[in-house]
Amino acid sequence: MRGTIRILRSVQWAMLASILLYAIVGEMVGSSGRAPNPSLSYAFTTAAVAIVGAIFVVRRTLVFRSAENLASHPADPITLNHWKTGYLVTYVLCEALALFGLVLRFTGANFQQSLPYYIGGFVLLSFFGPRQPARA
Repeated sequence: MRGTIRILRSVQWAMLASILLYAIVGEMVGSSGRAPNPSLSYAFTTAAVAIVGAIFVVRRTLVFRSAENLASHPADPITLNHWKTGYLVTYVLCEALALFGLVLRFTGANFQQSLPYYIGGFVLLSFFGPRQPARA
């Protein structure tokens, strides 16, 4: 269990660093000066809301249920794999939010329009750190 938590924390930190890199690369490369497509911004906003909802569904179905089982049976490899997969899927969805900000930046949006996606991905990713399953 400790090894799995260490791996998940490493993945979490790497993804947090990559979100910072997205913001830096987005500013360095920037947009080509064309106006952003408002329909793309609306589509990304709608997708971002759906992704945040999906994050909470994944956490409830994979992470929390598996954590309950792991608290009583910590050596169960299938449950441990579900728990780890739940965290990884959560991290990937958080990363997708930040990628929306980078894509918007490349398509002509300014930094202020991309910033909510960067912040959303970063805050959610940092908030959902792996925790040792414990009995309730």
